[in-house]
Amino acid sequence: MRPLFVLLGVFIACLLITKLIRGNYEIALSGRIALSAMLVFTAIGHFIFTKGMSLMMPDGIPYREEVIYFTGILELVIAVDLLLENYSVVSAWVLIVFLLLVLPANIYACVKELDYQNATFDGNGLAYLWFRIPLQLFFIAWTYFAVLHR
Repeated sequence: MRPLFVLLGVFIACLLITKLIRGNYEIALSGRIALSAMLVFTAIGHFIFTKGMSLMMPDGIPYREEVIYFTGILELVIAVDLLLENYSVVSAWVLIVFLLLVLPANIYACVKELDYQNATFDGNGLAYLWFRIPLQLFFIAWTYFAVLHR
């Protein structure tokens, strides 16, 4: 839920700032900046909640904590690249693929009732999927329209 608030809050702030500075609303630019801010926010979680996030993957996957660090770094790289014209399209496609690839981990975490912040198994559970799956699709659509369809 917090990444959604970051995305929308930064988007609205950027819209207002671009209106004040440039005289018009820069929707695509504001969308990219907001997406980048959200990715920085979620990447920080990879470094703060590494143990809990590593529990989002089945036990058979090796180097789970290293995967979490890698995906956090990947999110930071994508966040920067989305703001660079020469890299934004490639980064958007990488982000869409990434969001699709991590969806099973989010589903697994819900099924296991994982609270990744506390690394415990007393989280929201399956009911959260009614929010999480549409949210993931929303992030994919946001990426498409803010970066690829401008």
